[in-house]
Amino acid sequence: MNIRPSAAIRQNYNEIADLCRKTSEPIFLTKNGEGDLVVMDIDTYNRREQMLKLREELLAVEEDRLHGVPGCTIDEVTAMMRAAIQEASHGGK
Repeated sequence: MNIRPSAAIRQNYNEIADLCRKTSEPIFLTKNGEGDLVVMDIDTYNRREQMLKLREELLAVEEDRLHGVPGCTIDEVTAMMRAAIQEASHGGK
């Protein structure tokens, strides 16, 4: 875990930005010895946001399953995936 004082962002922006990109980890900034901000590179942020969105979608599907909402059969999923691949390989035409 990378922890730096908040003044480091002003004094060493390039170093902190490079460290974020190199490690793909957030850097925690402190103010007066207390946690204040978290800084991360945009790629790491986007990956985390996509992961959170996927987790939300999986949770919603699991809740539906637990409440008895009918799902798709393997054959139906296979057909949908083949259709999507077909559509993507033809540029959506």
